[in-house]
Amino acid sequence: MTADVFVALADPTRRQVLDLLATRGEGTATSLAAELPISRVAVIKHLAVLDRAGLVESRKAGREVRFVVRPEQLQATASWLNRLAADWDSRLAVLKRLAEEP
Repeated sequence: MTADVFVALADPTRRQVLDLLATRGEGTATSLAAELPISRVAVIKHLAVLDRAGLVESRKAGREVRFVVRPEQLQATASWLNRLAADWDSRLAVLKRLAEEP
């Protein structure tokens, strides 16, 4: 699932959509398109990618579909990155120690 998150976040427009949703708490494709230089149809396509990655979820409210951020997937990805960074830090510390030994 982490790969889907990286694919989704690789696009700057999707990051903007995610930021807008995080700031507002929720939004519709129409309300998001009003703040972005892309069409409502394009926003819907970006929201679909974010949804497949588990970064947003939708709920129907009357005739509207409202989207909210799902922080769990971002937190899981951040945890994975932290573990990866810690692993590399320890590997680099070993290399440093070996390089500095007489």
